[in-house]
Amino acid sequence: MAVVERHAACPSESVMAIVRDGWSYAAWVVGASRIRSVDPDWPAAGSTIHHSAGAWPLVINDSTVSRSWDGAHRLELQARGWPLGEARIRIEVVPDADGEGCTIRMTEDAVRGPGTLVPKPLRDAMLVPRNVETLKRLVLLAEGRGTATGAATR
Repeated sequence: MAVVERHAACPSESVMAIVRDGWSYAAWVVGASRIRSVDPDWPAAGSTIHHSAGAWPLVINDSTVSRSWDGAHRLELQARGWPLGEARIRIEVVPDADGEGCTIRMTEDAVRGPGTLVPKPLRDAMLVPRNVETLKRLVLLAEGRGTATGAATR
């Protein structure tokens, strides 16, 4: 699995608030271009975000399903990205000892479809840069929730 980590200068609750908001998915997940609908019980296990990927006019409608949600520190997803296939993603948020910051770890790997035929080192080489940017966006949103203007830059 491709693994990336990033520290956030905000409580883990701020990060999980973004993750819990299915409508924000396209704002931080690289490749998701718009959200079409979110199940009302998102991110409970079995709930779905219906999203689109790509740039117009080459947009593909697909979905991401929550496989597991612990409510505080971990979310596991199965994202569809056909024609490439499906990926399993885990997002874990570990609070710092002082509770003022946290570390986010994201793991991802292909589990179905043509993506599984790509050798693992090449898959990781494609996923890691994408997920580094995904976590950068997630952290910017989470840290921005704690500022009056949301104008912090990195």
